[in-house]
Order: sequence, then structure tokens, then C-alpha cells
Amino acid sequence: MSQLTPDMQMDIASLYREDSYTDRKLGVIRCMTPVTATGETDSTRPILFLGQAEIMTSMGSVPINFEIEGKTLGEAVANFAEAAQKGIERTVQQINEMRRQQASQLVVAPGNMPGLKGDPRGGGGKIQLP
Repeated sequence: MSQLTPDMQMDIASLYREDSYTDRKLGVIRCMTPVTATGETDSTRPILFLGQAEIMTSMGSVPINFEIEGKTLGEAVANFAEAAQKGIERTVQQINEMRRQQASQLVVAPGNMPGLKGDPRGGGGKIQLP
């Protein structure tokens, strides 16, 4: 494997079987059951519950993924709404941070500005930040 590509080796000690449950209205709960290398349930590790939902924005639907506390599927269902709300809040914060970063980017348009290339007074190149 070249040094430019990441290590694509799966971790045999971290395998999970995935089952999905949905009410076909609100979202999906993914039940991640730990398994051994032979595919048998690994009772030494906890079952994980992951939620998935979508919110509608002015730019279209945005997928929301979040962890759900619980030891059983019933507990995960009961905790879905609270976990989804936290996931939505986290996603909105991330979107707002990306907007803030985009708004604060400095881009100097090409042209004859003092000190820039093409200016009769000489100077360097263009300042552009992505």
C-alpha cells in the first residue's frame, strides 16, 4: 500500500452487526451489535444505538446522525427524541460555524491595487484565501 493511501485494514476486534428499525415517519434507529470474528454476538461489548433523521432547511433536507443512550431497543426508542434534538442543535451550530467561516474569508479581486501585480508602482501577487 502506498504512503498516500490510508490503511484500509478492518479491525477484526471491532466488528458490529447492524440492524435497522424505523417507524416510517420520524427516523431510523441503527442497532449495532458487537460480534466476534466468527460472527457470533460478543457479549463483552455493549450494543450501540445510532439515530438518523432529516431536517428540512431552505437548502433542502439535511441528514442528522446521533448516538442514542440505552441498553435495549425500547430504551433507545424512548430516548430517540431527546437525542435527535441534541443532534439537530449540534448540526445547526456546525452549519452556523461554516457560514461564519465563509463570511470571514478574505478575497481580493484581481485588479490594479497598490502593491499588486500589474500596478505600475510594482508589487507582488494577489492575496486570496479560500
